[in-house]
Amino acid sequence: MKITHNRSVSRLTQPLMVLLTGLAATCFVGAACVDAADPPRMKRADAFLGIHFDFHAGEDCNRVGERTTPEMVELVINKVKPDYIQIDCKGHRGYSSYPTKVGNPAPGFVGDPLRVWRNVTRKRGIPLFMHYSGVWDYKAVADHPDWAAINANGKPNDRATSVFGPYVDTLMIPQLRELAGEYGVDGVWVDGDCWGTTVDYGSVAVSKFCEQTGAEAAPRKVGEAHWNEWMDFNREGFRNYVRHYVNELKASHPDFQVISNWAFSDHMPEPVSAEVAGLSGDFSPDDSVNSARFAGRCLEDQGVPWDLMSWSFSRKTRKQKPAVQLMQEAALVLALGGGYQAYFKQDRDGAIRDPAEMDVMAEVARFCRKRQAYCHRSVAVPQIALLYSTAGHYRESPRLFHWAGSNGVRVLRKALTEILQKQYGVQILSEHHLKGNMSRWPVIVVPGWEYLEPDFRDELASYAKSDGSLLLIGPGPAKLFNAELGPNTKSSIVFVDEVDDAFATVLQKAFPKPIVEVAGAKDVDVSPRILKGKLSIHLVNTSGPHDDAPDGGITEVKPVGPLTVSIALDQAPKSIMMQPEGKSLDVSWANGRATVTLPRLELYSILVVMP
Repeated sequence: MKITHNRSVSRLTQPLMVLLTGLAATCFVGAACVDAADPPRMKRADAFLGIHFDFHAGEDCNRVGERTTPEMVELVINKVKPDYIQIDCKGHRGYSSYPTKVGNPAPGFVGDPLRVWRNVTRKRGIPLFMHYSGVWDYKAVADHPDWAAINANGKPNDRATSVFGPYVDTLMIPQLRELAGEYGVDGVWVDGDCWGTTVDYGSVAVSKFCEQTGAEAAPRKVGEAHWNEWMDFNREGFRNYVRHYVNELKASHPDFQVISNWAFSDHMPEPVSAEVAGLSGDFSPDDSVNSARFAGRCLEDQGVPWDLMSWSFSRKTRKQKPAVQLMQEAALVLALGGGYQAYFKQDRDGAIRDPAEMDVMAEVARFCRKRQAYCHRSVAVPQIALLYSTAGHYRESPRLFHWAGSNGVRVLRKALTEILQKQYGVQILSEHHLKGNMSRWPVIVVPGWEYLEPDFRDELASYAKSDGSLLLIGPGPAKLFNAELGPNTKSSIVFVDEVDDAFATVLQKAFPKPIVEVAGAKDVDVSPRILKGKLSIHLVNTSGPHDDAPDGGITEVKPVGPLTVSIALDQAPKSIMMQPEGKSLDVSWANGRATVTLPRLELYSILVVMP
């Protein structure tokens, strides 16, 4: 700061002069604090473990910050030792849980809780991300009905803003800039975004659609002219909205990191088309193992760092999950190379709900950290490709961005469960992954899709004629490949009616020699991976009632075993290590396969092959 010598300054006392001179190295009151002595903070792209808090402030929140203390934040950091923390700042109700000057603050505050979180995390070198509801903002659309998406009946939506309207420029971007500039937070996790976006019959959207397509009006229901074009138009509207706020924040605050919850994921199976800092989602709070199996495989090959979040409590019972239940959920994510975080509630004043819950998360964090060196950023060894068709899904989905209601996804998820129960390695892949690369996978499974783009369909047919195994499930795919399934055709295409015992038998014939074979228990997910040039086999114990957990949660995952694991290799390995146990296993070598025996699998272990 440059100080001009004038009468006012000359009367300053020496201590105040020292304070003013030091301001350049510290911060103004109310501005983003930066200190040269602060430890550096990790980028989200490099993060492995996080913790998330939110409480969706509302009209009932009139003492926000009353119990938010530096000691509370220190407790979280000291117990969990996270790579980053995410906290609430604006939930779906639209009220901000910090004293915003550009948004809609909650009714009452005691101090500035966000400043407390930021000051402590800054001093400890912990990145701080904001939970911010994007498209969904109940208060914004109540106060400004012209900001809302318009339903097919002509009435404003009471939750969703229009991605074609002024909300993003008038409220969202200014508020994100306030968070980035005034508070110096590291980034934002935008909730209620793709999955909250709805078809918009507002005049701006309809006018643009008619201009682009030549349609006279927007269709109102499936089967009407231009329905698919109308749905795709609205999807592109969302993509443009995300790209817009990401690019605007990059322009004004280049280091601010943006993640849009569930973008480019199982909700939105398509190439990443915005410069987001990563991909993320909070999988189902109940039946979480199956949810994580599906969601993780839809994220792992997107080419962007990713993580998945557990709910630390059951939505069905509202009770805290035991640590071992969260460990099992985390294991499914870690075994696919992703990062992990868990969601804990804040009370209505913004304080963490129960400090004892941090002991649960600390136990889960230790479990994850022991495995980090052997799992984070591993990549799959191509085995079975399970097709999640972007074109097929978008043609039949009743929503813009979600998997619910899609018959192809229903069949896909049944097939995924069966493939994993038979202990094959499997990736969920879309057209943009497979085009031009099909020969990498010994087997491609097409589950239930009734529509594929013609050129992609033809490439699949050529793959089958070139010794690739193409397995079709259901009448939709059979109709698409009717010519190839006819008599006197030469292609390795196999058809089954549904996912049943016949499917399992056909799959075994199509893929008789996978890289890994496991005997001894069926409730073990097997994922062959590569990390730092080494082959590793990830084994996750999925036993237990995770699809219908008891009222008190899952308190024990019983070990399975002994397991016999056979691995196809070019040559005998020097050793096979069981990690994180650090145990060298006895290896037998015959017919190009290395075989080891695990006396028992507790929950999640990795076999690292030393060539």
